Amino acid sequence: MNHFDKIITGKQFDEERALYHLQNGQVSKCTFAGPADGESVLKESRNIEVDECSFSLRYPLWHVKKFSLKDSTMDALTRAAIWYAEDGEITGTRLHGIKAVRECRNILLNGCDIDSQEFGWKSTGITIKNSVLNSEYLLFDSRDVKLSDVTMTGKYSFQYMENLVIENCTLDTKDAFWHSTNVTVKNSLVKGEYLGWFSDGLTLIDCKISGTQPLCYCKNLKLMNCTMEGTDLSFEYSDVEADIAGNVMSVKNPKSGRIILDSVDEVIMEDAAMECRGEVILRTDCKRAQTK
Repeated sequence: MNHFDKIITGKQFDEERALYHLQNGQVSKCTFAGPADGESVLKESRNIEVDECSFSLRYPLWHVKKFSLKDSTMDALTRAAIWYAEDGEITGTRLHGIKAVRECRNILLNGCDIDSQEFGWKSTGITIKNSVLNSEYLLFDSRDVKLSDVTMTGKYSFQYMENLVIENCTLDTKDAFWHSTNVTVKNSLVKGEYLGWFSDGLTLIDCKISGTQPLCYCKNLKLMNCTMEGTDLSFEYSDVEADIAGNVMSVKNPKSGRIILDSVDEVIMEDAAMECRGEVILRTDCKRAQTK
């Protein structure tokens, strides 16, 4: 059981820095809103637990260390809610303000409802589980991130990221993983246009991929037991090793490697701007080669 030096329950605060530098404190069933419209209500706090609170003021949790935020609500007026924070756990909370998390370290989000444009930028050690997430430019330029059992919508996600693992997720996005490094996606639905361009070390395992012109200009690209739907002009100028179940609409000018699939409507090897030696191989041809 946690022992807190200060317990604050059932209060309303709207002043600037109302609980500034709170240390070893519990804040429960409080409301942060009102006519004073004060910012930074819990800035620079240490070792705090915030439970069943409602926020409607800007910048409430900046520079906070060792915190938990549970069963709370941050509305659309709670702009830039959690910046420069470290070692936090956010559970069962609604985050509906723009730029909710930025330049943070070691933050776990579990069972959250996130609707926040530009969420999670320039952060390290973010884990998101069992959550619903809508964001544009999600997790831009972040490192060491894990997503599991997340339903995500939004454009331009996971760009300029490094060390990302995604499992059991549904991603409805566009331009995902551009310029990313060392990304693994497992057992997920990945829907969107122009997937993975300019990535290095993108691996997709047991995934369903849909959308136009995916996986172009990639380095060290791997697909294992994936399916592709509506994926025309795939793999252009990519270094790729792929094993795809079912049909692919079209493959265009793979730079190097092998793409093994069951069937393909069209292979386009023309008008290349660089030397392209990638092979497109039907699975039936592989079997015939093995029996010879």
